[in-house]
Amino acid sequence: MTGLGDDPTPTGAPPGGQPVPTRSGSRQPRSVEGNARLTGSTATVLFLLFAAEGVTVLRVHELLTPHVVIGMVMVPVVFVKMGSTLWRFARYYAGDPDYRRKGPPPVFLRLLGPFVVVLTVAVLATGIALLFLPTADRTQWLFLHKATFVLWLGAMALHVLAHLLETASLTWSDLSRRTRRQVRGAGARQWLLVSALVLGILLAVLVTPHASGWHQVPTGPHGEQPNAIVHEPAGSLQR
Repeated sequence: MTGLGDDPTPTGAPPGGQPVPTRSGSRQPRSVEGNARLTGSTATVLFLLFAAEGVTVLRVHELLTPHVVIGMVMVPVVFVKMGSTLWRFARYYAGDPDYRRKGPPPVFLRLLGPFVVVLTVAVLATGIALLFLPTADRTQWLFLHKATFVLWLGAMALHVLAHLLETASLTWSDLSRRTRRQVRGAGARQWLLVSALVLGILLAVLVTPHASGWHQVPTGPHGEQPNAIVHEPAGSLQR
């Protein structure tokens, strides 16, 4: 059984476990490096999506639809990222020699990782729930969505800073013509990411119409600013 990002070694090529050079100068087995590249590339895509989502948060009253669309596009990509990370976790603690040789992340990142995963799932889950829950329950879930987002933002900032250089290096390794052939499966890894994005777009198409019931309600001193978003049946708001 192969890990995420692994491919059988072609005839005439070095054995599948043959170490390959990384950009840092160290050498990793092909299976380990392939999984690391998938994790890095997925992290880069998620970073761009999270950045775009952050822009919509600044003006969520006006950009509610893009906020929902980007959030749904992220869901399959998050699962790909979690899958590649959990694969390394499982192989390491199962005693796989190659993953044991690579070693675990620093202790701080191992402690931070579960919080990042739980908070990421919580932010996405509460956001999706807001689109489907009864109106009476939405105030509490909106609070949970905002609270988990604040916690997630702090945890993710530390996570990104700790992995920034490594992620950039791994992503470039699968894009550069010079290094992408060192580990087979670059095309498969990229197609996996494209497939996840396409699936996310399909989810957005299905889910986003449920956001149409959310309306901007002027709550400023003179009713001139849309300071709140509430859910009402379409056409029920007085104009």
